[in-house]
Amino acid sequence: MRAIIMRCRLRAAVAALMLLSALLAAFVPAAQAADGGQVEGGAGPAVYVIPVRQTIESGLEAFLKRAFREAEKARAERIVLVINTNGGRLENAQNIGDLVGASPVPVTAFVESKAFSAGAYIALNADQIVMRPGSSIGAAAMVDGAGNLVDNPKLISAWTAEMRDAAEASGRDPDIAAAMAAPNYRGEIPGIGRDPGGILTLTAEEALRVGYADHLADSVDEVIAWLGLGQRAVVHVEPSLAEKAARVLTQPGVMLLLLIVGIAGIVIEMLVPGFGVPGITGIVALVLYFFGQYVAGFAGMESVALFALGIILLVLELFVPSYGVLGILGAAGIIGGIATAAYDAGDAVTTLLYALGAAAVLAAIAGYIFRRRGVWNKFILREALTFEEGYLSTEARTDLEGKTGTALTPLRPAGVVLIDGERIDAVSEGGFVEAGARIKVARVEGLRLVVKETKEE
Repeated sequence: MRAIIMRCRLRAAVAALMLLSALLAAFVPAAQAADGGQVEGGAGPAVYVIPVRQTIESGLEAFLKRAFREAEKARAERIVLVINTNGGRLENAQNIGDLVGASPVPVTAFVESKAFSAGAYIALNADQIVMRPGSSIGAAAMVDGAGNLVDNPKLISAWTAEMRDAAEASGRDPDIAAAMAAPNYRGEIPGIGRDPGGILTLTAEEALRVGYADHLADSVDEVIAWLGLGQRAVVHVEPSLAEKAARVLTQPGVMLLLLIVGIAGIVIEMLVPGFGVPGITGIVALVLYFFGQYVAGFAGMESVALFALGIILLVLELFVPSYGVLGILGAAGIIGGIATAAYDAGDAVTTLLYALGAAAVLAAIAGYIFRRRGVWNKFILREALTFEEGYLSTEARTDLEGKTGTALTPLRPAGVVLIDGERIDAVSEGGFVEAGARIKVARVEGLRLVVKETKEE
């Protein structure tokens, strides 16, 4: 019965995962479009205002791709990127820079406060840069996850070249961009009036003086007025609720946590059936993982289907003898589904390996705590049928206690005795008893008859 319950629960879990994934595919695009933006002003060509006010990562990239598609589809006259960021992931910054540079809609970057690191690179790909007084741009040297400067000449050289290319493409001095990207750049910086001696960061006034800013403005409205588009409709595009959630769910630490909870929950449900909570929690965690990747634009339904197939094959491995074939295929399906759903397949596999290790520890702890309920109890006989509980294979012979008889065989100490004409197995109370000797039943211990030698007739 317990096996049937477990099988049904896991089938329901897989079905729920696939159903929820299908719902995501059906409703997320509609939700994004419905939450796309708010329009101010009258009819006619519009100006799309798109914020970049966060760490540059995969969630922002997905949002900007959606926003640029909307602007292009609406035949917007201008896109204004409102930038206020300390930077972020290099890969995402490069993709966003390509998006900005290749946009058929002209793009103006408005540096609201700071455009540091990857933010500076994105701004350099715009057609114009407008800065608010007191804002800054630059500090674009590569750093690692701990915020320390990367000390790899090849990477520094490649990144510096990309900064130079972005500056040249928009008609700006490439040496200034190189000074922003390369630590201790010693080239001559015209118009700065000083040797930066490190990583270059420009104030708004300095950027205007050296041609890196085309204008200074206090607000987006002033930027639009300076562009000569003051009479145009203004569309403020904001991240949808789904995109905001995806921004959190696609963070590396959150992804790792979701995979740990998801895998551990399903494994615990398989090993300790009857609760339902671990399995449901695991399903929810995995749905959230795929939800984040799907909304961010990294996962398709094929990734979800591959993962679900892997789960089904692993479940079948528990009940169908396959010499490990189903288990291997199931594991491959799970790894493939998670890897293809992520932005970086290599990082996803590494994250999955960490998650598997942590999930194994959690499952082992749960298995030990609930060891008397686990699936392994199906193979271990734990019940004992004792005399005290009234379980006897034959009737106890308490009626023989105190009776006498004859030893039919020697008792060494076990043998056969004859009492009232009945042959009975017995053991001597102590020592050897010869065949033919008179014996007396000393006591009856359950089914065990204990006798001793006697002179009585």
